[in-house]
Amino acid sequence: MALTNEEVELLRESFREIAIENEQANVRFYEILFEKDPDLQVMFTNDIGRQGAMLMSKLGVIVSEFHNMDLLAPMLGELAIRHVAYGVKEEHYPIVGEALIQLLLETLGDKFTLEAEVVWKKVYLDLSELMIEAAYPDRR
Repeated sequence: MALTNEEVELLRESFREIAIENEQANVRFYEILFEKDPDLQVMFTNDIGRQGAMLMSKLGVIVSEFHNMDLLAPMLGELAIRHVAYGVKEEHYPIVGEALIQLLLETLGDKFTLEAEVVWKKVYLDLSELMIEAAYPDRR
């Protein structure tokens, strides 16, 4: 997936902004996720703060290494395969994407421009498709 330099900068800038609110964002992401689909809560038996920290860490790697798909694609594929063992299904990916966008909107407010939202949606859609293909290779 190719992004313009401007799109990459929008992605990175919005992530830097949300990283400032790291602790609150960690917890709020899961609150949003469970509001969207309460059934997902059973998959998360660990401390949500810790889980959120791991999420932000992975997002940080994705944003910083976005230009390096040779590194990123295998890492995301392995992550997706591990998530299958936790009960993650293909239909959960759009819900997670919606929760992520809502978190960015809530946390960044006016700083999360329409252009940044479009970039995040494009990136999430492409990367989630990569993960789905890795986790469910026989789906089609």
